[in-house]
Amino acid sequence: MNQDQTEMTRDLPVHEQTEPEDVLREECGVFGIYDFSGEDVASTIYYGLFALQHRGQESCGIAVSDTKGPKGKVLSHKGMGLVNEVFTGDHLSQMKGDIGVGHVRYSTAGGSTRENAQPLVLNYIKGTLALAHNGNLVNTPQLRRELELGGSIFQTTIDTEVIAYHIARERVRTRNVEEAVANAMKKLKGAYSLIIMSPRKLIGARDPYGFRPLCIGRRENAYILASETCALDTIGAEFIRDVEPGEIVTITPGEGIKSDRSMCFPPEKQDQTARCVFEYIYFGRADSRLDGVGVYESRIRAGRFLAKDSPVDADIVVGVPESGNVAALGFSLESGIPYGMAFMKNSYVGRTFIKPKQSSRESSVRVKLNVLRDAVEGKRVIMIDDSIVRGTTSDRIVRMLRDAGAKEVHMRVSSPPFLYPCYFGTDVPAREQLIAYNREIEDIRQIIGADSLAYLRLERLPELTLGLPICNGCFTGNYPIEPPSEDIRGEYEK
Repeated sequence: MNQDQTEMTRDLPVHEQTEPEDVLREECGVFGIYDFSGEDVASTIYYGLFALQHRGQESCGIAVSDTKGPKGKVLSHKGMGLVNEVFTGDHLSQMKGDIGVGHVRYSTAGGSTRENAQPLVLNYIKGTLALAHNGNLVNTPQLRRELELGGSIFQTTIDTEVIAYHIARERVRTRNVEEAVANAMKKLKGAYSLIIMSPRKLIGARDPYGFRPLCIGRRENAYILASETCALDTIGAEFIRDVEPGEIVTITPGEGIKSDRSMCFPPEKQDQTARCVFEYIYFGRADSRLDGVGVYESRIRAGRFLAKDSPVDADIVVGVPESGNVAALGFSLESGIPYGMAFMKNSYVGRTFIKPKQSSRESSVRVKLNVLRDAVEGKRVIMIDDSIVRGTTSDRIVRMLRDAGAKEVHMRVSSPPFLYPCYFGTDVPAREQLIAYNREIEDIRQIIGADSLAYLRLERLPELTLGLPICNGCFTGNYPIEPPSEDIRGEYEK
C-alpha cells in the first residue's frame, strides 16, 4: 500500500471459543458494482454485503475508486465483525467512488485476523487491483513458494493474496487485466469466485468447476456482481444471469458486459462442473437462485425425499433454525404430518457473542435456541436439521426437546453423513472429528439420544439441483480435483 491509498480501520475483539461449534461455515461472500452514471457506490455495497452476511460473520470490507478521479487512488475500510459493526454512516460518506468491491468472510482455524480481511488492495507497476475471493485453493503452498522465490513478501496468510500477486505478475506481460486474470487462472487449482476492481474495469471470474456461485445484475446504469441473487434483490437490481464456470466477465462503460471463456477453459471440458451441493442444502439464502435452481425448492425437495425414504409416525415436524425449516416444511408436505415451530432463535447473537466457559451452567446452544414447550410437550417430534458434523449440538438439541416434554424425538438430516473433509471452501473438519467417521448410523443415534435417525440418501443429491453436476466429495471422498497431500487449510486459508 502507498500514500495514494487511504485505509480506515477499526478492530473489534475476537472472543475466545471454549470448544468448536458443531455447525458448518462458508468461507465468504463477494459483491462488486460499477455505476456508469458516476454515482457513489459504497452504500450500495454495504447493503449488498448485509444481504450476504450469512456467508461470513467474522470480518468484512469495502474498497472503492473514482474512475474519473486520480487513477489508482483506492479508498478502503475493513475490520473484524459484522457489516453493521464495522461500517458507520461516516465511513460510507467518506468513501467516494463509482466502482467498488466488498467482502464478508469466515475463516477456518488460525486465520481470524484483521490482516486477512478482504478486499485486498495492491499497488503495483501497472496501477492498482482490489480483489475479493470466495473459495479455497488446493495448490496454495506451491504457488506461494514460487512467488517467495521471486522475492514476494506476504502480509497475510490467505490464498487470496497469492491469487492477487499472480494476477499482478501476469499483468506486466499482457495487453489488459482480463488477460492477466486468465493467465493466472491457468495456475489456480481449487474453488474461486473472484471480483477484481482495476482503475477502469470491474471483472468477475469463476473457476472451471463452478464450486462457488457468482451472478450478474443490473440497476439502471450500474452493473453488479454478487455471490447470490438475494443481494441483487436487496438493492433493487434485476438479475441478468449467472457467471458460468470457467468464464471471465469484464464490465466497462464502453462495452457493458464482455464475456470470455476460451482463454482459461478448453471447450471439451465445459461439462465437467462440480457445484458445491451445500450451497443448496445450507449456505445459500432460501430466497436465492444459484445457477438457475432455487434454494428454497431444493430444500423442499430434500424434505420430501426424507419423508419418502425414511418415514416415521409422529405428531409434528419441526426444523432447526434457519436452514432446517424449509426442509421440515417439505417433509410435512410429503408426509401429511403437521409442520410446527419448536424453537425460538435469539436473533441478536452475533459474532461477538461471548461463549460460556465449559465450567458455566449456560450452554451456548440454549442461549441461541429455546424450545417452545407448548408446541412439543407430550408429542412425537420429527426434527429436521441440515447436517450433523461433530454431533455435540444435535445431542443438546435432542435433550432440550426431551426436557420440554417431547415424548419421542426422531431426527432427519437433509444431507448424507459427512465422511471426508472439504478442501474447497467449506469448513468440514478432519475425518477424526466427524461423528459419522467409523460409526454406523445406529451408533450415531445412540450418541445424540434420538429415538430414530436417518440421513438423506446419497443418490438423491443430484435431484436437489435438478441434475446440475455437483461436488459430493465430503460424503464420498471422490473429489473433482485431486486434494492436497496434507491438510493445509489451517495454514493457507481463505
